[in-house]
Amino acid sequence: MARFTLPRDLYHGKGSLEALKEFRGERAIICVGGGSMKRNGFLDKAIGYLKEAGMEVEVFEGIEPDPSVETVMRGAEVMAKFQPDWIVAMGGGSPIDAAKAMWIKYEYPETTFEDMCKVFGLPKLRTKAHFCAISSTSGTATEVTAFSIITDYQKGIKYPIADFEITPDVAIVDPELAETMPAKLAAHTGMDAMTHCVEAYVSTANCNYTDPLALWGIKMINEQLVKSFGGDMEARDQMHDAQCLAGMAFSNALLGIVHSMAHKTGAAFEGGHIIHGAANAMYLPKVIKFNSKDETAKKRYGEIADFIKLGGTTDDEKVDLLIKFLRKMNDDLKIPQCIKNYGDGGVIAETGIVPEDEFLGKVSAIAENALLDACTGSNPRQPSKEEMEKLLKCCYYDTEVDF
Repeated sequence: MARFTLPRDLYHGKGSLEALKEFRGERAIICVGGGSMKRNGFLDKAIGYLKEAGMEVEVFEGIEPDPSVETVMRGAEVMAKFQPDWIVAMGGGSPIDAAKAMWIKYEYPETTFEDMCKVFGLPKLRTKAHFCAISSTSGTATEVTAFSIITDYQKGIKYPIADFEITPDVAIVDPELAETMPAKLAAHTGMDAMTHCVEAYVSTANCNYTDPLALWGIKMINEQLVKSFGGDMEARDQMHDAQCLAGMAFSNALLGIVHSMAHKTGAAFEGGHIIHGAANAMYLPKVIKFNSKDETAKKRYGEIADFIKLGGTTDDEKVDLLIKFLRKMNDDLKIPQCIKNYGDGGVIAETGIVPEDEFLGKVSAIAENALLDACTGSNPRQPSKEEMEKLLKCCYYDTEVDF
């Protein structure tokens, strides 16, 4: 038996933020990040709509990119005092992910972060509050997923929380919020969405319900992402829908080792973070080559190539064309092809933020942690620790995957 879970309601299209006016409850807490929602007026709109619905409103601000365990615990303390019956998370993946983890701690105060990280092991939520997610970026799709990514900075590791209990009750996908993204953020989040689609389609947990979402998402991203990066707002609006389809697919089909490696390299290095979407973009072509040694995966990559009309007559040719297509998309989006050339904020640099000696000193531990990541189990080809190390080195140097 398999399960397919999405939010109970999904409001989409311009102006859909107004759906907040229809909510019923006494108290709502809004969780937001670094200020873009406030600067662009969306936070005030959300507060106004919730008050119009008759609710008392509290705001928890300042959730950082790659939110920490400490931020989660602080937010849960605020919720414990305010006692909301609606948690409204607004912004990019970071505030929504953080609010999901806060929600768990709020409902079950004795829960530790280690308890949260037990895959599909959470108790029943909604004993105190329902959850609404409002996305402002076009990539994580956490507004419709059963996942949250929280960083333990003491260990330098990002941990995925995975459980259908944290799938939001309501998602609001209003493209007006995404139109405020800087071009670089549109690029990184867009490649995160592409990776979601590709990994969901070849995952061992794919099914008839997830495949159409993944394929159509790939088609839309192929058509819209580079234009969105270039400032085309109609394409930006389309990307907001595409990334949501990607989220619906991967939340139910799960992911693979592109995400495992991105989770475990993102906060591992002293020179700075590797932004999640950029990491996915760099690693995806390498993982496709690695996974294509599995005949079922190779066939499915070929189906992706066919769907977006890349050409090729054999599955091997189609895999190579898919890799070439994704590498060109990285070039068009100004994303480097390897960790060695990853600069500050994801720009291509002659000298990246990850020195070779630091990478080589940490690669064995990173490989071990990646193998333990929640996303590894649904990858179509299970790597050994030695293969994972070799794959990470290919992602560092941009060398061929031939194993």
